[in-house]
Amino acid sequence: MILSPAWYHIENEAEIASPALLLYRERIEYNLQLMLEIAGGPERLRPHVKTHKLQPLIQRQVKLGITKFKAATIAEAEMCAAGGGTDVLLAMPCVGPNGHRLALLAVKFPEVKFSAIADDEASLRTLAAAAQQHGVTLGVYLELDCGMGRTGIIPGEAAAFLVHVIKDTPRLLFRGLHAYDGHIHDADLETRRSRCEAAYAPVLEFRKRLEGEGVPVGELVAGGSPTFGIHAPLLDRTLSPGTTVLWDFGYGDKHPDLPFLPAAVLLARVISKPGTNRLTLDLGHKSVAPENPHPRVRFEELPEAEVLMQSEEHLVLQTDRAHEFQIGQALHGIPRHICPTVSMHGEAVVVEGKSATQRWPITARNRRISV
Repeated sequence: MILSPAWYHIENEAEIASPALLLYRERIEYNLQLMLEIAGGPERLRPHVKTHKLQPLIQRQVKLGITKFKAATIAEAEMCAAGGGTDVLLAMPCVGPNGHRLALLAVKFPEVKFSAIADDEASLRTLAAAAQQHGVTLGVYLELDCGMGRTGIIPGEAAAFLVHVIKDTPRLLFRGLHAYDGHIHDADLETRRSRCEAAYAPVLEFRKRLEGEGVPVGELVAGGSPTFGIHAPLLDRTLSPGTTVLWDFGYGDKHPDLPFLPAAVLLARVISKPGTNRLTLDLGHKSVAPENPHPRVRFEELPEAEVLMQSEEHLVLQTDRAHEFQIGQALHGIPRHICPTVSMHGEAVVVEGKSATQRWPITARNRRISV
């Protein structure tokens, strides 16, 4: 794919108030097609939707044959169902009212299979009580800790016991295993591959044990974006990349073996030129994910600029090229971390060709849609 160096420029930019989140349709389509190519087909994919939170992108993936999705919130799960997904996994243990909310989704969308992960009897009891109260069946994926130490249970006796609890509980259906390797994101591909293989060895042994005991493991949902290409050739698992749809420079710099294109850009403008060699932009940490060190955004027009400070609504850059920029001039930045950046915007401006053509509300930005 041959792209202009100024691919990010759009003809009707003057109509867009800044700061704004721009999504480039052609680049998103390229990324979706590359996901399908790496996976070998739509049936291998269960993409995580937490990156984009957009129902139009669910609908586009469904048209491409992708019908299984992974979500982080009840709102995201509802968005997937409303967008045409037929199999939605909530990759969070259900606590508080969320068991009932998931069951209510199963009532609202009876044609959709809803599941959640669990690593403890308490969350299983929450799910079971909700499923029984609402007369639905909810799937459960046992959450295995493959080394991240965030959620999950170590493969072994206690994990096997939980599988049998799931199987023996009315209105719960054991659907498989979920193991997320978010701690594996080494820049060197072979190091990443070696760590991934070591992390999943106990998971695969545990699956073999269950099947030897006569417990069918319907699905192993494995990995995220950095290990997507490592898991892809292994046909015994489902793949759940998320960032790949929009991409960012955090992963792009670190993982050149994954040639996805940045498809989300932050539009900012120069609002002040305080002193020598300084530009102040209207892009504070309410508009771009602030959890990483600077640069949190890399400007295509000024990749070498140094960040002096950032506050809620302002970003101050230092550059010897400040004299080249005028008050009101637009700059285009690629975020380091796109997932939380999207959630900071109420809508995205969609770019097709060289024009902004429509606006998409960030469907699942809030944690509640209707349930």
